[in-house]
Amino acid sequence: MANPRYFGTDGIRGLAGTPPMSEEFVRSLGAAAARVLGGEKQRAPLFLIGRDTRLSGPGLQTALTEGLLARGAQVIDLGVLPTPGIAFLTRKLGADAGVVISASHNPAPENGIKFLNAQGMKLPEEVELAIEALLEPAGRGSSSGVKNGELLREIYLKDLQDSQPGLDLSGKTLLLDCANGAAFDLAPELFRRLGANVIALNTAPDGLNINAQAGSEHLRADPAIFGSLTREYGADLGMAFDGDADRVILTDENGRMVDGDHMLAILADFFLERGELLGGTLVTTTMANGALTSYCKQKGIHLIETPVGDKYITDELLRLSRAEEAQGKIGLGGEQSGHIILLDESHRTGDGIRTALFMLRVLAENGGQPLSALTGQIGKFPQLIASCNVDSKPELTEIPALNALLEEVRQELPGLVRLNLRYSGTEPKCRLMLETDTRHTPAEVARQAWRVCELVQREIGTPVGAKIEVLNVSDGGLMPRSE
Repeated sequence: MANPRYFGTDGIRGLAGTPPMSEEFVRSLGAAAARVLGGEKQRAPLFLIGRDTRLSGPGLQTALTEGLLARGAQVIDLGVLPTPGIAFLTRKLGADAGVVISASHNPAPENGIKFLNAQGMKLPEEVELAIEALLEPAGRGSSSGVKNGELLREIYLKDLQDSQPGLDLSGKTLLLDCANGAAFDLAPELFRRLGANVIALNTAPDGLNINAQAGSEHLRADPAIFGSLTREYGADLGMAFDGDADRVILTDENGRMVDGDHMLAILADFFLERGELLGGTLVTTTMANGALTSYCKQKGIHLIETPVGDKYITDELLRLSRAEEAQGKIGLGGEQSGHIILLDESHRTGDGIRTALFMLRVLAENGGQPLSALTGQIGKFPQLIASCNVDSKPELTEIPALNALLEEVRQELPGLVRLNLRYSGTEPKCRLMLETDTRHTPAEVARQAWRVCELVQREIGTPVGAKIEVLNVSDGGLMPRSE
């Protein structure tokens, strides 16, 4: 089967205003999606559309809606809403499909289109190929087929509240970084309803400041600033969401970063003790820290690793739910990035706000002990993830100089535990993960990461000086280049 031309692992993304994120292309995309996702039903297919706060969002949404309407679809406009809220409402309201206009944690000039099926999940590749096969210039449908659905956000808010019955956050201080994104008003409102004293940052989106020195990825790259604010405000917990709020990274009361690996370990142990962990299993990816593997062995939790991408995690959780008795159980999976999936009959995608709520429930049911008491049981192995921009994506295994350098890296890092090199499925980037035992310092590992990234760019023909970032995943913070 051929690979999709436009769809990546998380929908279609690009620079807004240029194909495939031009209004003309998106209008054609809407028309093709209406034909494929609407099926052969006698009634007009129903699509729910929501977006984040990017300046390009309304125009792209209008173009997509015009394409959908031109093929006879009905559209409910949800306005600005987190991706998981759109997914939940798509399933809850029995829509034929949902559409998210967002580029998640990417910078404001970029945008994306992600289609969800009737179950609120990403499309399989064969459906994406079917949509691409029908792309052609499309007319503009009548706006009479659009309904205002912004009041439906209350259904999503109520579902979030109902996920933790009896949770009382009175007396708790929470520090929120809403990334000037889709959760800018909804997340603070939810936690205030639950009684918390909420200090909310980055809640004034102007279309250009989404993820700008804000949000979960900024926290991972520079944890000191948000960590110091957590301590300054005396917050019991800090939480930073990404642009579409399907990810969250936490800080404990001491301002120390708590990433997806920490949360997965804590939640898996919590659900297992209560007999709620589906199949006694945690699903993560090959990029997870080795400390998570050790923790699961210690606690008797079965661990499954998938390729990178939340769609693979969801597929594995669904397989488990078919093989096991799923009633009353939670299927748990996720990634270091803070994209955590808590799968049950109504929820099939990652949700940063819902994840934070479950973490608060864990703390409440552990006698109100601080988060640091739980994360202290999970020692992270030294691990770095490097990202470098590339102008093309030739097969990495067919670059002789790269193969030679990787063998040299293995020789120079005798404590190397894992090496994973791949292209991003959503961006023009190559990503490298290096994990070692404690005989190596982060600086030593970072030096090797920089060498690999620079060689990849050189061999592919990417201009000198193209962006390279090396992230210390274990402790947070970017690692500079050193000689």
